[in-house]
Amino acid sequence: MPWQNNNSGGPWNNGGRGGGKNPWGGGPRGGGGNRPPDLDEFFRKSQQRLKGAMPGGVGGGGLVVVLLLAALLWIGFTSWYTVKPGEQGVILRFGEYVKTEGEGFHFKLPTPIDRAFTPNVGRQKRIDIGFSGTMDGARFENERLMLTGDENIVDVAFTVFWRISDAKSYLFNIQAPQEQTIKDVAESAMREVIGRRPIRDALTDARNEIQVEVPDIIQASLDKYNAGVSIKRISLEQTTPPVAVIDAFRDVQAAEADRERSINEAEAYRNDVVPRARGERRKMLEEAEAYRQSTIARARGEADRFIQVYDEYKQAKDVTRKRIYLETMEEIMRDMNKVIIDGSGGSGVVPYLPLPEVNNRRARN
Repeated sequence: MPWQNNNSGGPWNNGGRGGGKNPWGGGPRGGGGNRPPDLDEFFRKSQQRLKGAMPGGVGGGGLVVVLLLAALLWIGFTSWYTVKPGEQGVILRFGEYVKTEGEGFHFKLPTPIDRAFTPNVGRQKRIDIGFSGTMDGARFENERLMLTGDENIVDVAFTVFWRISDAKSYLFNIQAPQEQTIKDVAESAMREVIGRRPIRDALTDARNEIQVEVPDIIQASLDKYNAGVSIKRISLEQTTPPVAVIDAFRDVQAAEADRERSINEAEAYRNDVVPRARGERRKMLEEAEAYRQSTIARARGEADRFIQVYDEYKQAKDVTRKRIYLETMEEIMRDMNKVIIDGSGGSGVVPYLPLPEVNNRRARN
């Protein structure tokens, strides 16, 4: 394309100033303004200017030396690199992966032939989802609001802790910025787990289970991508109902707490009454069994005694009859206060009745 020497404000026209010179310093030539530039003249003037700029007016050989020194400096500065502790060095040659280096000072071909990346694979990193920095910082409602399995909305904020396990896979198998990919996968995993559970689990009962289940899902998804990332754990920073319905939800939670308390009190009462009733029943059964055994044993003993008495009675009826009489009278009069006066003492004898002694004996009995 010919250079246009006109006053239209081109890149070297300076808005029409400077006499309409072209980029090589010449003005318009005769016979029209559409002639191609004189390249020989351009290179000649450029060489003269370079010679004038160099000390002592170095010639063509000096220019080669300067260029060679510049090339050596460039090679020296771009061919050595350091991999710090906790890092891995990944070398690309013309954009293609070549090798991975460990810690230390390493050599590579100069840039732009080789390029070195040194991601840190030893440090644990974190990604906050639903908030920025701290819980008091910025909130991201589009990340926080999630639908539970019982069709309620819960406000979830959590943190993912991770590190790079394979620098090559991390750099080339997931799209940069890699942190955004990890964040998207983590948010998707959390929505999946929350979507399978009722809101009660997310808020109270199953928080620990969620913190165990979600990292496994994240890791499985990233492994499918061969992402070179290891998920260490997640931390549920906040799980609450949305702000618009939090008062109503608290009322529901209070009612649930009252119900649970009533159930626990009834359960405690049952646990107290039922064992006691069972113990009393067992005691009554044992007492009844003891009474039965005692009655049977006593009846058998009386029957055996009666048989023994009857056998003796058959052998000596008078003696046995008198002995039975005496034993019976002894049994009847055992606890009675009595005074026996022999009639042979005569009618003139006035018996002495120790009435106080009789009364004291009655009191002792």
